[in-house]
Amino acid sequence: MNHRILGALRSPITFSVLAGVLIGALFLVGTGADPVSAYDAVLTGSLGADGIGSTLSTGTSVLGMALALAIPLRAGLINLGGDGQMVLGGITAAVTGLYSPLPAPLTVVLALLAGMAAGAAYAVLAALCENHLGVPLLVSSLLLSYPAVSLASYLARYPLKDPGSSLPQTRALPDGVALPAFGDSTVTVGLVLVVLAAAAYWFTDRRTAFGYEIRMTGLNARFAAYAGVERQGLTLKLMSVSGALAGLVGAVGVLSFPYRFVDGSLTAPGYTWTGLTAALLAFAAPLGTVIASFFFAVLQVGGLAMERTTEVPRELTQVLQAVVIVFLAARLRFPSRWFDRHKEAV
Repeated sequence: MNHRILGALRSPITFSVLAGVLIGALFLVGTGADPVSAYDAVLTGSLGADGIGSTLSTGTSVLGMALALAIPLRAGLINLGGDGQMVLGGITAAVTGLYSPLPAPLTVVLALLAGMAAGAAYAVLAALCENHLGVPLLVSSLLLSYPAVSLASYLARYPLKDPGSSLPQTRALPDGVALPAFGDSTVTVGLVLVVLAAAAYWFTDRRTAFGYEIRMTGLNARFAAYAGVERQGLTLKLMSVSGALAGLVGAVGVLSFPYRFVDGSLTAPGYTWTGLTAALLAFAAPLGTVIASFFFAVLQVGGLAMERTTEVPRELTQVLQAVVIVFLAARLRFPSRWFDRHKEAV
């Protein structure tokens, strides 16, 4: 047990998070604010009775996008097209919800599946650009994101626009075409769906041969190729799953309050980049990705509460995220060496 505790403390992830919190405290002291009060406001505002619902709602989208980006990242593939795949899934779910002739419950299921299919198809397009045109996946996925976002914006502003509103948004979905919510909160069944996706990712990663191939490719792509792992096929499979999860996040966003597609509502919160940060922090490991996603959801929601109660700008939480990733990328090993010396001394 002691070895496990020491191993956790020696982890670069643990050190990066603690370093971020410490540097954030120094920033607060430098501006004359009380770091204890500020961090208490973050925790109370995000985990208290009034904030836990918002944290879980935000965490649904953050975790969904983190999983979408972690799955290809586990094999060394970087998908930067999360915004496009998510928005395309959202607008597809909106169109399905508005025009489906099926009963409301079946329309909800159809909208979710349609959003996932749209995201998966668009992500596969980026994979095909790499496999057959030689365009790196990082570049193709990022550049393809822009036309998808622009198309969704056009549809929300013109053909599907709500005529009774001045906002760039589609008409409201019909009555009953919405994901069930838990009580009076904004937390919907979407949270259950992304948790199930996380469980499926963990099972695949730890208990299947396919998961082993993914990990092996991420550790050493050349060795995986020698072992018989077909790179192009793996890229197509992982990108299709990645895009499907991103499309699911978009569909969940549309089928939740305010039950319509609002231009910019899916991209403005930065779910894609927060999810990528969480995946990077966890090295794309399934359980670590879940924990990191919750951590960043707490920061995102708690930052707003901190700004309201202490007048400390919420941008501090963005600084914390950046510092954590910088320390992690630097792979600082001071704690490991310190613990090694301590162990020798004992």
